[in-house]
Amino acid sequence: MKNRIASTVVISSAVGAAFAVGVSLWAQAPAPNPGLNPSQAVAPAGGSANPDTAKAAAKGGGRGRGPAVPAGPTPRLLDGHPDLVAIYGAPNGPVGDIAAGMPIVPCDTPGAVQQGGGGRGGAKGGAPAAPVCREGIPLSAEGKKVLAGQLSKNDPEANCLPTGVPRHSPYPWRIVQDKTHFFFLFEGNIHSFRQIFMDGRKHPADPDPTWYGHSIGSWDGDTLVVDTVGYNDKFWFDFAGHPHSEQLHTIERYTRTDAATLVIETTIDDPVDYTKPFKVTFTARAQPNGELTEYICQENQQDAQHLQGPASLN
Repeated sequence: MKNRIASTVVISSAVGAAFAVGVSLWAQAPAPNPGLNPSQAVAPAGGSANPDTAKAAAKGGGRGRGPAVPAGPTPRLLDGHPDLVAIYGAPNGPVGDIAAGMPIVPCDTPGAVQQGGGGRGGAKGGAPAAPVCREGIPLSAEGKKVLAGQLSKNDPEANCLPTGVPRHSPYPWRIVQDKTHFFFLFEGNIHSFRQIFMDGRKHPADPDPTWYGHSIGSWDGDTLVVDTVGYNDKFWFDFAGHPHSEQLHTIERYTRTDAATLVIETTIDDPVDYTKPFKVTFTARAQPNGELTEYICQENQQDAQHLQGPASLN
């Protein structure tokens, strides 16, 4: 694989892409959206160690806009495909620890990790809540070594760098679409963006390593499937510091199960830091009245350099 390159995400490129895509969407005429019902904002998942996450949580899931939640079935375009175009917000996906997205399994399953339950019930003096166990993350010896050496102050996301895949920031993000691309535009950190090619092209034979890799998409029924290679090894999967190598290959499946819910299932395949491929699943909530606002993480980043200790949620 080629030598790493210093990736520079240009904000004007994202704005230009959004403008071009917005123009093309005039011709798509999606089916009318169902009626909207007001709802409380959902707090971001995890990530209490990151200053930006704490700020976002204090403001109500990003900017305190109190997003409405759409009701009704999955909206569709005239070609029959689900309409994924929307603003999405917390819960976004992996923020604190990707372990929270591992499949739930019986607690006597070999390698299962208890992540909840086992304490007192909801009512005073009630029975203990049933434990919740999930598959353990299959770290390799190399992956365990790298994870053990991660320090909170070195978290790329805390230092205003892109989150990579499958990690999200706790701020809103937007999906836009034209005939040959999907674009994911992120409010958090540096207004970075992803582009997913939908024109049938293949991955380059030797892609330059980048933060978001080279992504090609296709439809599998009602699910958008995004296949990505060509990542650099700089980003972390979460605040907990789960690593990856440049051999990382992800397959994401985006399914809008109803007007409000986008289910994101990501298969992670990295033979260097993990012993086998594994899946994590998270959901994002549509925010029909939401907007992306300017948030420049670097403008007043004074916290990351003062973080102490190993990578952690606490």
